[in-house]
Order: sequence, then structure tokens, then C-alpha cells
Amino acid sequence: MSLTTLLAIGSGGFIGAVLRAYLNGLISHRVPHDLPFGTLGVNLIGSFIMGILVAYFMYTTYFSLHVKSFLSTGILGALTTYSTFAIESVMLLSGGHIALAAANIGLNALGTVLMAGGGFKLASALLR
Repeated sequence: MSLTTLLAIGSGGFIGAVLRAYLNGLISHRVPHDLPFGTLGVNLIGSFIMGILVAYFMYTTYFSLHVKSFLSTGILGALTTYSTFAIESVMLLSGGHIALAAANIGLNALGTVLMAGGGFKLASALLR
């Protein structure tokens, strides 16, 4: 992997991490609940955007590998927070909140797959 690609990913990662912190805080503040909706929100949003980007990249040749890496691996890789989701689920389980942990795991796992698929289908339909 070239240094330029690594720099593209790293700079995108910075932006994605800042967006994740901002959106997570915003959602958590507006939807206070024991279930970590901030993490769920950024995972759903990021997965939907990833679906759109993957479809766009498949149907066009407009963006270079560096831009694709910046957007997908960089920004969206840092925006979606599966490691945070995992530890939050562990903490819910550790606290004896089995139903909340199960809801968190189910909503993140199924929701992100549905959002990525929805984004992909939407962009594919628009780009055909």
C-alpha cells in the first residue's frame, strides 16, 4: 500500500473519528436512554452511506483509489463504531441488562446490514 493511500486513510480516519464523537454525543443527548442509541445511530448512518458509496464505486470510475480509501476505509471506517458497540454490549451484559444487551446486539447487527443493503439498492437504482 502506498504512502499516499495510507495518508488518505489516516486523514479520512481523523474526520470520521471526529464525526463519530460529535454525532454520538448529539444523538445520545437528544435520545437519552440506557440503550446506547448514539453508537447505534452512527453505525446505521455509516452503514447506509457505505452501501451508497460501494454502489457508486461499482457503477462509476470517477474516483481514484486514494479518494475511495479516504471515504470508505478512512471516514466511514472511523465513523462506524463496532468496537464501541461490542464493549457497550459487554458492559450491558456485565450489568445484568440482558434484554438491553440483546436489543443492542440485534439492532446493530441487523440494522447495519439492512441499512448497507438499502443504501446499495438505492444508489444502484439511481445510477443504472
